[in-house]
Amino acid sequence: MRPRAAAPSVVGMTDTLIIGGGQAGLATAYHLTRAGRDCLVLDEGERVGDSWRRRWPSLRLYSPARYDGLPGMPFPAPRHSFPTGREMADYLEAYARRFELPVRTGVQVESLERDGDRYVAVADGTRYEAWKVIVATGGFRDPFVPAFAGELDRSIRQLHSHDYRGPEQLQEGRVLVVGAAHSGGDIAFELAQAGHETLLSGRDTGQIPFRLEGRAMKVVFPVLRFMWTRVLTVRTPIGRKARRKMREHGGPLLRVKNSDLRDAGVERVARVAGVTEGTPVLEDGRVVEIANVVWCTGFHNDYSWIRIPLPLGEDGYPEQTRGAVAGVPGLYFVGLKFQHSFASTLILGAVRDAEQVANQIAA
Repeated sequence: MRPRAAAPSVVGMTDTLIIGGGQAGLATAYHLTRAGRDCLVLDEGERVGDSWRRRWPSLRLYSPARYDGLPGMPFPAPRHSFPTGREMADYLEAYARRFELPVRTGVQVESLERDGDRYVAVADGTRYEAWKVIVATGGFRDPFVPAFAGELDRSIRQLHSHDYRGPEQLQEGRVLVVGAAHSGGDIAFELAQAGHETLLSGRDTGQIPFRLEGRAMKVVFPVLRFMWTRVLTVRTPIGRKARRKMREHGGPLLRVKNSDLRDAGVERVARVAGVTEGTPVLEDGRVVEIANVVWCTGFHNDYSWIRIPLPLGEDGYPEQTRGAVAGVPGLYFVGLKFQHSFASTLILGAVRDAEQVANQIAA
């Protein structure tokens, strides 16, 4: 007879379990602990901030340091500078340590279920029980590539932006970057500057009309902050339209401009329609011979590990209001792309969303 599997060990009951220890999860934990509410944060990284450490080294945030701090602790950098992803990772680690937030690292939650009136999360044979759960895994966890990616010739090197670290990962020859939102533009620009012949495929998502590092930024960004947090929200028609566009096609070019791409020699081409004989085919019928593909095609939301009936919209995102999931008492989300406003994708918006969720729980 096969031996019976050991029953999961049980961790003591907590009031609120937060799954994900990025900026949104930590900000929520800060507010809950300050309100005297018991909580526990589970993060799959070995260190707090590892989700930022895994991104490509040249990545810099799209908002100035003055807007990148979490509650109670300003970001330790010049106000108008743009921190790197590695600096953000170290800041989050220092933040959790300074406020003694209850974070357990190296814990990957495999399932979330209901057991009567409580929630049960299982991770590596351990059972975590809570009255409420906040899913703070973010919107950049599950890379998406089109189905025809598997039909490309095996000699072509393929990477998703999630796994991209730098030009040295690619082999010699032409590179096709698929997806022309801000991540695709940044990566295409870096590859072209490194000497790769680079093609950028995808619809034009537009661009902001000023330089992030320019003088105008100091004056314009506070205005943009107001627009992104107060005007482009789910409560306004223009905000709801912007959310559909942003979730389906990505955001506009931010740091790199179309003129930068042209000057670097990046060739803009039509969208990829499929594959023929192992080679990409564009919508205009052009067949492009390439040695590398970098998929900047975004992420999809895999919530199969949540074994609770979860209402999802047509875009695959959970249906929620200020983070609270309708019809599922005690289940919340933070860190979603355009959760409540355009700013939700930035640190400053994710922190606002986290405070809203914490306030609902602490009320």
